[in-house]
Amino acid sequence: DTWFSSALWPFSTLGWPENTEDFKSFYPTGTLVTGLDILFFWVARMIMMGLKFTGQVPFRDVYIHALVRDAEGQKMSKSKGNVIDPLTKMRQYGTDALRFTLASMASPGRDIKLAEERIEGYRNFVTKLWNAARFIHLYADGPRTSLAAEFRPFPDRWILSRLNHTIREVSQAFENYRFDQAASALYQFIWHEYCDWFIELAKPCLQQENHPDAPATRQTLLESFEIIQRLLHPVMPFITEEIWQSFPHEGPSIMTQPYPTEKPEWVNAEAEQAFLLLQAFVNTARTGRAFLNISSAQTPSIYGASTQVTDTALLTFLAPYIESILRSSVITDQGIPSLRTLQLPSGHFSTIGIPVPNEIDLHEVVKKIQKQIGEKEKEVQRLGSRLSSPEFREKADPSVIQESEDRRTKLIDELEILNMTEQQLVSMTT
Repeated sequence: DTWFSSALWPFSTLGWPENTEDFKSFYPTGTLVTGLDILFFWVARMIMMGLKFTGQVPFRDVYIHALVRDAEGQKMSKSKGNVIDPLTKMRQYGTDALRFTLASMASPGRDIKLAEERIEGYRNFVTKLWNAARFIHLYADGPRTSLAAEFRPFPDRWILSRLNHTIREVSQAFENYRFDQAASALYQFIWHEYCDWFIELAKPCLQQENHPDAPATRQTLLESFEIIQRLLHPVMPFITEEIWQSFPHEGPSIMTQPYPTEKPEWVNAEAEQAFLLLQAFVNTARTGRAFLNISSAQTPSIYGASTQVTDTALLTFLAPYIESILRSSVITDQGIPSLRTLQLPSGHFSTIGIPVPNEIDLHEVVKKIQKQIGEKEKEVQRLGSRLSSPEFREKADPSVIQESEDRRTKLIDELEILNMTEQQLVSMTT
C-alpha cells in the first residue's frame, strides 16, 4: 500500500529498525514541506507510525506550500493545455531562476500564479549576479586591508551595515517560513544596493593604480560577496556553488559552510543616513538630466545647496563619490545660480541645480514635459478610480492593491517634480 509504506518513510530510510548512526542523527527532523491535499493520507499517517514504532513524532513543523497555477490563476491540467513543465522552464531559464521565482511568490495562504515573465525576470537577476562575479574576479588580485569595518572608506562602511541588516532580515524570514520575504530582501540588497551602488562606487577606486582606498575596497568587495553567496545558496544553490568555487575558499563545498550570522560591529547608522543623501542627490540629478534629455558631457558641473551648515558639510564630504557616479563636478560652496539653472529638491533639506545648456530647445522640452504630465495625470486618475472601487478592494489580492497604491504614490511624486520643472523652464523662455 502506497500510503502505508510512505508513512514509514521518515525512519525506514535511516536504517530502522536498527538503531543506526543515521537514525540517531536525523530522526526526528524539524520540518516537513507538503501540500494541503495529502495531510490525512501522508502527514497524519507519518505521525501515527512515528509514535507507534519510535515513540517520537517525526517532525514538529509542517509547511503547507501553495498550489502552483497558470498566469491567469487557473489550475493546470492537460485537458486545458495550460500545464507548465518545470523541466522545460529549467532548460530555458535555468533551475536557479525557477527556484527563486517560486520562493519569491510563496506568500502564505495564496496560490502561485506562475507567469513566464517572472521566471525571465529572475533569470536576469542570475545574470546580474554572474556579471558581478566577473567584475570582482578582474580586481580580486592585489593587496587587501585588515582594517576593522569602522575604519574603512565610507562606501564600505555603508555596504557592510546594509549587509548586516540583510542577514538579519533574511534569517528572520527563513525562521518564520516567509520564503517570499527572504527572496525579496536578497533581491533588493544584491541588485539595488550591492550591484547598483557599491560596485559602481568601487570601480573608480579599483581602476586607478595605487588608489589609497583600493586595499580596503577590495577586501570589502570580496568579503561581502562571499557572504552573499552563502545567504543566497538555499534559494539558488547552483550558481552560488559555481561562483563560490571560483574564488579562494575553505572546505569542499559551499554546502558545508555555516550560514551567515549578524555582525553587530558592522552596524553604522551614520553611514546609512549619509548614503541616503548621496542616493537622493544622484537620483534627482539623473531625473533632471532625463527631463532635459542631456548627458553628463553636457553638464560638466552640478550645484548642490542646503539650508543647514551641517548638511552642507556632509554634501561636501559626499561630493567626490557623487562625482564618480554622475561624471560631473559637484559644486557645494557657491550657491545655485539663478539664471538658466533647473533647481530640484533632493531629499528633505537639499536642492540641486542643473545648468541648462544654451543649445537646448526649451520650447521642445516643455512640450515633452507637458505631454508626460498629461499622461501621468490620466494614470493617477485611473488608479484612483480603481482603488476607490469596493469591488476591486474586495476581490483583488492584497499585493495587487499595494502595488496599485505604490504606483499611484510614485506617479504623484513624479508629477510634482514635472510641474516644478515645467514652471521653471517656461520662465526661462520668457
